[in-house]
This record gives sequence, structure tokens and C-alpha cells, in this order.
Amino acid sequence: MTTAGRARIERVVTSGTFSLDGETFDVDNNVWLIGDDEEVLIVDAAHDAHAIHQAVGGRGVTAIVCTHGHDDHIGAAAELAALTGAPVLLHPQDLQLWTAVHPDRKPDGELADGQRLYVAGIEVQVIHTPGHTWGSCSLHVPFLNTVCTGDTLFHGGPGATGRSFSDRPTLVTSVRGRLLTLPADTVVRTGHGEDTTIGAERANVPTS
Repeated sequence: MTTAGRARIERVVTSGTFSLDGETFDVDNNVWLIGDDEEVLIVDAAHDAHAIHQAVGGRGVTAIVCTHGHDDHIGAAAELAALTGAPVLLHPQDLQLWTAVHPDRKPDGELADGQRLYVAGIEVQVIHTPGHTWGSCSLHVPFLNTVCTGDTLFHGGPGATGRSFSDRPTLVTSVRGRLLTLPADTVVRTGHGEDTTIGAERANVPTS
């Protein structure tokens, strides 16, 4: 039986490329495993399904949650789902991005604002934070004092816009209204790069 007392979050870094709007970039991605010694929830399936599966280490996987539909965050999702038997969850507003990568496989379920997911006896709260993409979601884990923000909020401020399916004012509104309202000591686990905290980023987010 799982117990919340053993719950933790682990980072796996995978490397590959991100392609959109005719440009391709080399990127390192953070993949997050939320759970305990028996089961985990995977946040993002970036680049290397076998590396992620190895980090899971035989534990049960309750879900593969995609923070958004950019190819560097979902590229390994289908293979990882086959390896683990876990469902892939994505916000429906990013389905067009998903289909460009996985035209022959749909996600297994949808993410929705306010949705509760459960793993290892703890709750994971889905927060819809559009702007980087229309379907971008963050995952708040109160028990671990953590929020996984994908590419919505980084060390240094909000994520990138200026590409297809993105909008800067929407992103800023999401960050200010949905994330900066969390406790200041909440640890921000980002899609790329180092951790930060909600309190540290309040000065880095514009008012509009």
C-alpha cells in the first residue's frame, strides 16, 4: 500500500530537439516523476522513452501527463505509454500540436482546469495556464509544496511566446492569476533548466 509519507518528486533530464514554425533547436528537458517506491505519475514524455522507463524502475505508472503539446514534451509519449501501460493525458486545446507529432494515436484522456489526479496517496491539481500554448497546464502538488509548470514559468520569468499557438498577454495573465497566487515558498519545477520558487519569480513577471 502506498503512503503519502514516502511521496517525493524526481527529475530525469533527457536531450533532443524542439521543432516548430520551421525552426529546430537542441534542448534538454526536465521530466518529473511524482510518487513513491511503488507508483509514479510522469510529467512530460520528452525525447527518450527508455531513459524515462528506466528511471521509473518497475514502479506502476498511473498516468503520463503532458504539460503542453510541443514536440519536445510529447515526442516519447506513445512509446512510453506502450512500455508502461499508462494513459496519456493532454489538454484538448493542444490536440492539434499532438496530432502533428502522433497522427495515428490520440491521447487517452483530457486534462481540465481543477481536475484532481492521485498518485502515492497524494493529490495533484491541474491548473490550466494558457499562453505558451493554448492548452498549457501546470500541476500543483500541495503535499510536496511543488508546482510543475512545463514551459509556462521558468527561473527568470514566464516562458516563450511569439510562435504559433501562443500569446504573450494570455501567458502573463495565467502566470499572475493562476501561479503567483500560490504560496511564496512553492518550488517551481520547470520544463527546462533549474528550479525556482513562486516568491522569487514575482518580481520577474510583468504586470501586462
